[in-house]
Amino acid sequence: MANKILVTGADGFIGSHLTEELIRRDYDVRAFVFYNSFNSWGWLDYSAPEIKKNIDVFAGDIRDPNRVKKAVQGCDVVFHLAALIAIPYSYKAPDSYVDTNIKGTLNICQAALENGCKRVIHTSTSEVYGTAQYVPIDEKHPLQAQSPYSASKIGADSIAMSYFNALKLPLIIARPFNAYGPRQSARAIIPTIITQILSGKNQIKLGDITPTRDFTYVRDICNGFITLAESDKTVGEVFNIGSNYEISISETVNTIKKLMKSDVEFITDKQRIRPEKSEVFRLWCDNSKISKLTGFKPDYTLERGLKETINWFSVPENLLKYKGDIYNI
Repeated sequence: MANKILVTGADGFIGSHLTEELIRRDYDVRAFVFYNSFNSWGWLDYSAPEIKKNIDVFAGDIRDPNRVKKAVQGCDVVFHLAALIAIPYSYKAPDSYVDTNIKGTLNICQAALENGCKRVIHTSTSEVYGTAQYVPIDEKHPLQAQSPYSASKIGADSIAMSYFNALKLPLIIARPFNAYGPRQSARAIIPTIITQILSGKNQIKLGDITPTRDFTYVRDICNGFITLAESDKTVGEVFNIGSNYEISISETVNTIKKLMKSDVEFITDKQRIRPEKSEVFRLWCDNSKISKLTGFKPDYTLERGLKETINWFSVPENLLKYKGDIYNI
């Protein structure tokens, strides 16, 4: 694929898994992590020693164009994952989503263009589609901004694609559906349920459990990213990465309850319900485009992925990293 690869957002959930997988495949990886005074590398702090020693860690802020240019220098491929992603928080701090998601993407594209990068894989989200107008959702589905977060990602996608159309930046847009797995923030539904059951809760507060999702295990998403970067047929295109399997939130939480042999009770909490017309009620991925062009297919069934996720959270030192009593927005 390349001599040197940059992963932005490498300290986060998907980014840390992607960084580790690239190292396992013997790629030379620079990990862009968010600068902080604690010298924390996020989830990369907990990578295996044989992985960690091979990571070129670069601390900075995706909103700073000069720091971004420095990070991109010498890199042939950029996986751009750095973003603010929590939907409820985007209602409270929309400015920060514009700065991070849109301006951050602009900084990456400009730096990659000036550096002559061979590939830029920009991370989108299934949330840009909004509630499905038809299913399964293919890449031609209309984009609908139903939250400031999804609006910022639509803007970021447009900025990224403009660099391909106008300036011939070799760009690919990867659009993952509902990632889950070890290390995911407890603001998401699956880790919320698992961590609270493990913490001994008798009742768990939830928002609307009628919507459907296409949950995709994080290792499948990482494999999809790498497959897109390695292909000669993907530049200038948008690709969904998903399982092509639709399940309701209600069925999902009850599956987790069954796998964990729990008798926990689920109750509705109005604080966790999205504003009117903001809830995305149906997401179901059509992954035929990436499959036909690259041969990519997900390896994990939902049950297998949930079991691996539960096993990871069940390790005491992993569970201690989460605050089960706090509602994460």
